[in-house]
Amino acid sequence: MPDIKLIALDMDGTLLTNDHQVDDRTKAAIQKAMDKGVHVVLSTGRSFGTCYPIAKELELTSYLVTCNGGEIWTMEQELLEQHLLDTEVMEKLWNLGAGLGAYMWMISTEGFFRGERPDNFYDYKWLKIGFESSDTDKLDLIIKEMSLLGDFEITNSLPTNIEVNPLGVSKARALHRVCEEIGISMDEVMACGDSLNDIKMIQEAGVGVAMGNAQEAIKKVANHTTDTNNNYGVAKAIEHFVL
Repeated sequence: MPDIKLIALDMDGTLLTNDHQVDDRTKAAIQKAMDKGVHVVLSTGRSFGTCYPIAKELELTSYLVTCNGGEIWTMEQELLEQHLLDTEVMEKLWNLGAGLGAYMWMISTEGFFRGERPDNFYDYKWLKIGFESSDTDKLDLIIKEMSLLGDFEITNSLPTNIEVNPLGVSKARALHRVCEEIGISMDEVMACGDSLNDIKMIQEAGVGVAMGNAQEAIKKVANHTTDTNNNYGVAKAIEHFVL
């Protein structure tokens, strides 16, 4: 079993319960890991503004991987790395989704848009766009049409959505940078997640952990499947592999 020196945690469907809380057992396990000198890093599709409060609540002291690796932050709110989508392409992606009747959300460096667009896309710098639909054929069509606009990193956080980042951006790539900053290797990382935006970090970590509620593709590539996010899955993984 590798000597784990960093725990990378997805948030929604992984660290957080379905009511968007961190349960007490998980908080305790994270604290015990940090007491042993283990870094705990949130590695999420969320923006910095929506994950930083959780990191503060957990009293984390290491790094934050946000927007699926689109940004890397320190807990002192220093930006280490950023990858942006081209603004012209971003507007075309919005128009594509709107034309097909998909629900969309977008993350810019200045804020979050859900179900609406800005008056002027060029007033913002863009990190990510997401499309949501219960009609998976519609999502497949969006992916097909998107290929005419360029090359992107396409993942999901649920089977009913698509998340789009600049090509090459991933949680795994960002974690490699974090490991370099700390002076460790990915072999010393335990990564926990539930969706396709977690798959590369789970594959490349020394210990890749799928949540019990994870998509089947994640369970197939993981070294270990833990319990669900509503039944202390992260805590059980930390207790098993770290404590």
